Amino acid sequence: MHKLMVLYPKPADPDHFRHYYVTNHLPLVMEMPGLLAWRYSFDVAAANGEPPYFAVFEADFADAAAMAASQASAQGRRAAADVANYATGGAIVIHYPVQDGIG
Repeated sequence: MHKLMVLYPKPADPDHFRHYYVTNHLPLVMEMPGLLAWRYSFDVAAANGEPPYFAVFEADFADAAAMAASQASAQGRRAAADVANYATGGAIVIHYPVQDGIG
């Protein structure tokens, strides 16, 4: 599995971010091909002090090639272009292969 994570620093207008994200952005994300699962949270906390991020988003893809194809699709390009409409604090996008733990 390959994970895409988006970390959002605090926006200028948190209420606008929350509303726009749920109402407009997530419906675009749900149209991305190859998306196996997704999750998000506005309740980001830090072990000590203020959290460095306001919100977080995670998406699961079968592998890096599936993620790249999804991002390159018309739906993926639309979702990426939409970020500027709500993320006034910016967005940090990372991705990585997931390693299963042994427990």
